[in-house]
Amino acid sequence: MYKLRSWIPEEKINIRYLCLNDHPGIIPIIEKNMDKVHWENLSYNPVAIHLLEANLEKTYKWALSQNPGAIRILEQNPHKIDWWALSVNPAAIHILEKNLDKVNWFKLSFNPAAIHILEANPDKIDWEGLSDNPAAIHLLEANLDKVDWMFLSCNPAAIHILEANPDKIDWSCIVKYPWAIHLIEKNLDKIPSCYLSKNPGAIHILEQRVDNMSYDDWLYLTKNPNALHILEQHPDKVHWGWLSSNPAIFEYDYDAIYKRCNVYKEELMARLAHPVNAPCFGWLGWDEDNVLGVEPRSTLIVNPFR
Repeated sequence: MYKLRSWIPEEKINIRYLCLNDHPGIIPIIEKNMDKVHWENLSYNPVAIHLLEANLEKTYKWALSQNPGAIRILEQNPHKIDWWALSVNPAAIHILEKNLDKVNWFKLSFNPAAIHILEANPDKIDWEGLSDNPAAIHLLEANLDKVDWMFLSCNPAAIHILEANPDKIDWSCIVKYPWAIHLIEKNLDKIPSCYLSKNPGAIHILEQRVDNMSYDDWLYLTKNPNALHILEQHPDKVHWGWLSSNPAIFEYDYDAIYKRCNVYKEELMARLAHPVNAPCFGWLGWDEDNVLGVEPRSTLIVNPFR
């Protein structure tokens, strides 16, 4: 069970952006604001499948076809499939395998689950898309003359290639990724600062820049899941729409969890204390009378697993 962080008022939440947030904590808020739902955004969201199933006529096929949680919906409603969009969906690989005449090969080249299909059809590979595909690193290594360096700069599996070719890195792409922070730290003069604000691994750099951040820096920082402590200290800089799409706005609601579990406490204790369970406590020196509430013969606890 989840709740918004204490410094985030629910009335500040933007439902349109919240529909893009894939944290399960969004559901109670969405369900209270069904009249404000942005159905195209929600159609992308794997945590909202029950809402999409109940409102199928409102969903957007382009977005739904990219949703890894919506495969059952698509299988049952093939008219909702957009083959261009489905081609990038790793969870739809079994559908794509049976419909190769319908796939979009550019989008399929991005799909990490489609490597076996691409290897069997090398003439149909789109090297821009494949350059972004972390599962295709063996193909990229063997075809460096074909890779697109902008897309490769977004590929976490290609970090060793990028390290060996720093002059070919697209810094506006790589700057967003925590796996590249060691390269970013050495090339801050090449980095667009606003994009750096999105990088969860760059918090130590961003904390030193707080007093000199531009509007765009703050805008992108609002999407950074590791920047909530900075945003809490500067609520006047927060873009509440973009913040609504940030999964880190939620935290565990321990009070609600306790109350929910406490419902079962009395029943659980009654079951444990039933005489039929007395043999289970023999290693503690308990017998049937003890289980029913009499003090044990000894307070010595013996580990039965020794």
